[in-house]
Amino acid sequence: MNSLRPTIVRLLSNIANAKEIQQYLKRFSQLDAARFAVVKVGGAILRDDLDALVSSLSFLQQVGLTPIVVHGAGPQLDAAMITAGIEKQIVTGLRVTTPQSLAVVRRVFRQENLRLVEALQAQGVRATSVTAGVFESDFLDQDKYGLVGKVTAVHTESITAAIKIGSIPVIASLGESSGGQILNINADWAANELVKMLQPYKIIFLTGSGGLLDGEGELIDSINLSTEYAELMRQPWLHSGMKLKIEQIHDLLMELPPSSSVSITKPAELAKELFTHRGSGTLVRRGEAIRSFTAWKNIDQAKLRDLLESGFGRKLHVDYFDKTEPYKIYVSEHYRAALILTIEDGIPHLDKFVVSDDAQGEGLGRAAWQVMRTENPRLFWRSRADNPVNEFYFAEADGCLKGGDWIVYWYGLDSFDEIRFAVDHCQARPATLKSRS
Repeated sequence: MNSLRPTIVRLLSNIANAKEIQQYLKRFSQLDAARFAVVKVGGAILRDDLDALVSSLSFLQQVGLTPIVVHGAGPQLDAAMITAGIEKQIVTGLRVTTPQSLAVVRRVFRQENLRLVEALQAQGVRATSVTAGVFESDFLDQDKYGLVGKVTAVHTESITAAIKIGSIPVIASLGESSGGQILNINADWAANELVKMLQPYKIIFLTGSGGLLDGEGELIDSINLSTEYAELMRQPWLHSGMKLKIEQIHDLLMELPPSSSVSITKPAELAKELFTHRGSGTLVRRGEAIRSFTAWKNIDQAKLRDLLESGFGRKLHVDYFDKTEPYKIYVSEHYRAALILTIEDGIPHLDKFVVSDDAQGEGLGRAAWQVMRTENPRLFWRSRADNPVNEFYFAEADGCLKGGDWIVYWYGLDSFDEIRFAVDHCQARPATLKSRS
C-alpha cells in the first residue's frame, strides 16, 4: 500500500476525502479481480479524449484495480469507409456490413485497439490487445444486415489470462461464427453480453456528454430504477437514443446482482465517479423499493435499530421506539436507507434520515428522499453543523437558520409563525442518540 500513497494523496487533494477513498478501495479490493468493472469506450472517446482515458485507466491500475475495456470505432469506420469509397448503409440503427466493408471494419478495429494499447503501454500501464476469440457469434440477419453478428457465447480465457498478470484487457467488438467467419458486432451489444457473463460490480459507459441529460439539458446524477423507471419512461423529453439507452441499461441490470450498477461519465471524471459519494456523471442502479409505513408494528425494529446505530455511529436510546410516535416511516426493502417522520403541531418533522455505509454513493438515499418528499409537501428538520449531508439539505430546503449546535431546515412552510415554531421545536427537542463516549 505504501507504493500507492502518492497516487492516493494526489486523488485526495482533488476530488475526495480520505474516508471516501478508503471506503471505495476496500469495497473494490474485496471483489474478484474479474468482477471489478467493464468499461465500454466509444470510438469518439478514442478519437477525441485518448489522453484522459489513458490517465484514468492508469490511475486504476496504480491503485491495484484492473478494469476490462471494450471499445467501438464508429467515427473511425465512417471516415475509413469514405476514404475507401464505400457508401454507409444503416438499417434500424445497425451498420450493414458487406464483405468489402468487413475488410475495413477489421482493419479499423485492430488499428484503434492497438492505438489504445500502445498509448497505455507508453504510460507504463500493462495492457493486452484482444481482437479475437471472445465473442462467438451467429448472423443477426444475413439478408438484411450482411456480416453483422449477434453474440451467442462469450469466452473469457484471454481476459482471465490478462487479469492474472495485472494487465488491462482491451477488447475489440469483433465476433466469429463457429465456422470462422469474422462478424461485425455492435459495441454496446458486445459489452452487454460480456457484462452478463462476468457480472461485474461496475459497468461504465464513457461518453462525451458525461451522463444522461434531462429535458432542460441538466445532468441526471442518479437513477434508482425500482422507484423511478416507470415515471422516467413517461417523460416527453426522453426519446430516441437516450430512451433506448435507459431501456437497455434497465434490462441489463435486471439480469445482474442488485449490487451491480451502471455509470455514465467522461474519461477525465472516471476516478471521481468511482471513488466519491457525489460521483460525476449518471449512476444507474436497479435500486431498492422504498416502502412506507405509519406504525412501528409493521417494521423490523431490530434491523432499523442496526441501520440507525451503524449510520450515526452512536447507540439509539433503548426506549426510542416506545417514546417516538411515527407519522411516516420510509424504509428501503433491504433496510439500507430510512427516513422517520413525526408530526409536530400539524407539520411533518424529519426525525431521522440514514443511509448505510455500503449504500453511500448509490443514489439510494436520494431515491428514498424523493419518495418521502413527493408525499410530504411540507417538512422541517435539524442537522448538526458538521454533518456532511448539509450541502444536500441546503439544496432541498426553502430556508435554513443556524442556532447553537443545530441548523434548522424547512420547505413548504409559508408563515413566519410556522417557521418560528419549527426553529423553537428543533432547538428544544431532546436528543435520541447517546453521546459518543
